[in-house]
Amino acid sequence: MSKNRFIFLAVAAVGGVLLTACQKAPEATPASAPTVQATTVAAAPAADKEVIELMHIHGLSYSPDGSKILIPSHHGMAVFDGAGWSKAAGPQHDYMGFSASQNALYSSGHPAPDSGLVNPFGVIKSTDGGQTWQKLGMEGESDFHLLATSYASSAIYVVNHQQNSKMKGAGIYATFNDGFSWQRAAATGLNSAPTSLAVHPSNPKTIAAGTENGWFLSQNAGDTFQRIGDGKIAALSFDLNGKHLWLGTFNAEAGLTRFDLDSKEINKISLPAMQKDAIAYIAQNPVKRSELAIATLQRSAYLSRDEGKTWKQIADQGKTL
Repeated sequence: MSKNRFIFLAVAAVGGVLLTACQKAPEATPASAPTVQATTVAAAPAADKEVIELMHIHGLSYSPDGSKILIPSHHGMAVFDGAGWSKAAGPQHDYMGFSASQNALYSSGHPAPDSGLVNPFGVIKSTDGGQTWQKLGMEGESDFHLLATSYASSAIYVVNHQQNSKMKGAGIYATFNDGFSWQRAAATGLNSAPTSLAVHPSNPKTIAAGTENGWFLSQNAGDTFQRIGDGKIAALSFDLNGKHLWLGTFNAEAGLTRFDLDSKEINKISLPAMQKDAIAYIAQNPVKRSELAIATLQRSAYLSRDEGKTWKQIADQGKTL
């Protein structure tokens, strides 16, 4: 059996674990125009004074104007505006693999029980902040728990676990035309299943992959990877300046580092105390670049307005603050 075949059989196993995890609280330890239907889902108003609970955290991003933090959970999307929490207008789906670009939100996942939509979603896209969604293919076939987008380009990468109508088998796949066509990455040099993915904000062929035993960079859309460092990687995110990579690590305790892609210098960032927890997602404010948000495996969330020098907690184990 080839090394790549072994890696993506392992990915398939990880996908099964993630699908199970979607049904319960996360564990403490990390581990040209397209021919698609332009079907949209009507928005539903959020309830007044609704208590917002983060049952799961399936992604993290800022709104394009930088005024809001968006957290997709098991029943729709939670929004933090700096003063408090609310539920986003739009369908209350179970969004998985949630990722944001400059002009759109992308996701996979499962429809709300009363929506009448086909489960799972495949890949969907919203250009109005999640109020309506367009189908980009593989509806009823695939649920991508690991999905990453390039902030300023149209690149989307997913980790696929089994064959579907667009993908011949398991592996890392990329599309540069909103799902019209997908290409499989050879992933040479990636020695274990990816646990996190990130795409460069302006170069759609540059991606980073984190695993249980190291982190890797590719300059050719994932065909070959170079090992950069060791450790368990729970989260990855490129700085929007395109010059740095943020890494959420777990090596006995949670860590956050910033890697300079040119100098190769690594700087450790202080974190608030976390017990049996680690960073699952990292997001940067596109307007105020010194502002960061992180979300953890145990459903906590923190905000820093000074590049990680100080932190404010905005959610504690699913309870919004």
